[in-house]
Amino acid sequence: MSFRNEYLKGVMERVIARNAGEPEFHQAVREVLESLEPVVEKHPEYIKAGVIDSIVEPERIIKFRVPWVDDSGKVQVNRGFRIQFNSAIGPYKGGLRFHPSVYEGIIKFLGFEQIFKNSLTGLPIGGGKGGSDFDPKGKSDMEVMRFCQSFMTELSKHIGADTDVPAGDIGVGGREIGYLFGQYKRLRNEFTGVLTGKGLTYGGSLARTEATGFGLCYFVDEMLKDNGKSFKGQTVVISGSGNVAIYACKKATELGATVVAMSDSNGYIYDKNGIDLDAVKQIKEVERKRIKEYLNYRKDAVYTEGCSGIWSIKCDIALPCATQNEIDEQSAKTLVKNGCYAVGEGANMPSTLEATKVFLENGVLFAPAKAANAGGVATSALEMSQNSMRYSWTFEEVDAKLKGIMQNIYKNASAAAEEYGMKGNLVAGANIAGFIKVADSMLAHGVV
Repeated sequence: MSFRNEYLKGVMERVIARNAGEPEFHQAVREVLESLEPVVEKHPEYIKAGVIDSIVEPERIIKFRVPWVDDSGKVQVNRGFRIQFNSAIGPYKGGLRFHPSVYEGIIKFLGFEQIFKNSLTGLPIGGGKGGSDFDPKGKSDMEVMRFCQSFMTELSKHIGADTDVPAGDIGVGGREIGYLFGQYKRLRNEFTGVLTGKGLTYGGSLARTEATGFGLCYFVDEMLKDNGKSFKGQTVVISGSGNVAIYACKKATELGATVVAMSDSNGYIYDKNGIDLDAVKQIKEVERKRIKEYLNYRKDAVYTEGCSGIWSIKCDIALPCATQNEIDEQSAKTLVKNGCYAVGEGANMPSTLEATKVFLENGVLFAPAKAANAGGVATSALEMSQNSMRYSWTFEEVDAKLKGIMQNIYKNASAAAEEYGMKGNLVAGANIAGFIKVADSMLAHGVV
């Protein structure tokens, strides 16, 4: 899609020129700006006040080196990042990603997406993201601890419970959050809710572990119901086998679906009888091994090298929960050809722009990431609330709040799409609904 609006076209050109070599960020910005064309026509005040020029520019970019000592006594040096993108509606909020692919452009794309995702939750949290090109895979606990302590020694200068509250993402789970929190507490001599995703013994929230996967299914279920459908009796393919994928599998199964495939970065498993989730959890959460080990639990399952082929498996509903741009145009066409009628994005931006276009043009019910996977950050904000109150809600209370938030996100995105002449287009609806709340706050604050 090309821009009809000259102002938005100019903003996009400046983003590309100023952020050279950052295709993920360009993609994220383009998707949002294309959705905003009817908005700026109706609200020229956003242009006059420079709101969109400002919203594509991070408020602050923090980049630092992270030296640490490995088990052999050798000094290793990684790069650390924290991008505090927008604080118009609350303190910066967003995860930390530890993965070799991390560079400034990835963090920028994630932080930009986080602005609108956080806005959609209805909770007072701004957008930020961070991470490092450190790879926790294959590292000992002590190596991970030393890295996390070095990383937090620098990051602690820039975050706080009312300033910036990081969480986990790819490569950052309960172990890493524990080490990061311990170092922050030691450096600052204070016990605050500065990180979310904490362990239950030291301020974590029940249902946080399940939140992104559960929230994805709550959103998709609402979308299905609105179109006379449900998970019951449907065949589901889920990419990934991390936290999001595992709990999306659990909730989809509880809602009556049969999940037949999951994957990791090496390959994917197909189990026609339905995935044995206990086996996947044992392999991934306890043993920390590759998904191929699933064959030791289910002899009639099939393992295939390479993860992209998972989208060739016939399914009714696809839930991409692995990583960005995992579904390209060809994979989208294959899903459509095989009868897939609904896609819910559990990962951040897992479909390319071309793939998204294929889904929308073929009438596929499409739940975009910034709306559908907002359950994790929503529950992180609930964790922040509990920390502030020095209080803890039950699993059922948090889960009920999460479900209500996801249902409201669907309703708001759906209503925004219809209001601006794009009924059923939840990509546009989520972008518009998320943007307007942030934009109006920025207008209220003046030029800042």
